[in-house]
Amino acid sequence: MVFTGATKGGVLRRGNFRRASRWADAVAAIGAPGLHFHDLRHTGNALAAQSGASLRDLMDRMGHDSVRAAMIYQHATSEAGMAIADALNDRITAARASDEGQDDDGEAGTLVPVA
Repeated sequence: MVFTGATKGGVLRRGNFRRASRWADAVAAIGAPGLHFHDLRHTGNALAAQSGASLRDLMDRMGHDSVRAAMIYQHATSEAGMAIADALNDRITAARASDEGQDDDGEAGTLVPVA
């Protein structure tokens, strides 16, 4: 736990979190006075989605019962889609470059129907 109770080191309750954690002082100390606690949750779950966590993993991590709630964090995976597309493009470009000047059909030769 990042923030714990002052006397026993236990979990802070939602109702007294801001006061007990001295949240305003903590975010001012790191130079992010507009940072909300939920921003940390969102960042952590967006990073989990980027790392390949499934919807079920995200739902378990956040305590959600709804796929809709977990989908909020999947927006980050669009970056992964771009990385995949870029990698595919690089492979195609490299294959075309290595095929230049060859007379035979090479590895990608003739399509053969498979029954």
